[in-house]
Amino acid sequence: MGSDRETRERAATGATATTRPRTRLDQPLPPRRRLVPEWDPEAFGRLSERIARFLGTGRFIVWMTVVIIVWLLWNISAPRHLRFDPYPFIFLTLMLSLQASYAAPLILLAQNRQDDRDRVNLEQDRKQNERSIADTEYLTREIAALRMGLGEVATRDWIRSEFQDLIRELEEHRADGGVVFPAERPPRRDVDDR
Repeated sequence: MGSDRETRERAATGATATTRPRTRLDQPLPPRRRLVPEWDPEAFGRLSERIARFLGTGRFIVWMTVVIIVWLLWNISAPRHLRFDPYPFIFLTLMLSLQASYAAPLILLAQNRQDDRDRVNLEQDRKQNERSIADTEYLTREIAALRMGLGEVATRDWIRSEFQDLIRELEEHRADGGVVFPAERPPRRDVDDR
C-alpha cells in the first residue's frame, strides 16, 4: 500500500501534471471525423449562380418546352403498355413541382450573392467618391491660394506698364528742362583708355 501512495504522490506533483497527453504546438492537429459532410460555401454559391443563370435563359425555356411536349405526346399517342404517365399527367406535375422547388431557392441564393457583391461595389464606389470630393476640395483651395498669391506677384505686363509710365514721366520731366539722364552724358574717358 505504501508504494501505491508514493507513486500517486509523485505523479501528481509539478505544474505540468495532467492526465491528458501533451500536444505539440508546432504541428497542426489531425483532422477530426465529422458526422455532417462538409462543403465549400463559395463553390456551392458559384454552382447555384450557374444554375440560376441557365434557368433564366431562352435555351432552358426551349428545352423545357421540348421535354414537356415530348412527354405529353408520348403519354397520349404511345401504346397503353408503354405509357408511364397517363392522362392526368401526375408524374409530369410532380417533376415540374420538384424542378420549381429546387429552382426557387437556387435563384434566391444567386440573388443574395449578387446583392452582397453589389453592396461591396457600392461601398467601394462611395469611398472612391469621398476621396474624389476630398481631392477636388483640396485642389480648389490650392487654386484659390495660387490666385491670391498671383494677385501680389508682379507680372511681366505689370512691370512693362510701370516702366512705360516711368519713361513717360522722365520724358515729361526732361521736356520741362529737367535733369539729364546718365545715358545721355558723353562717356568719360578713363586714363587706361588712352
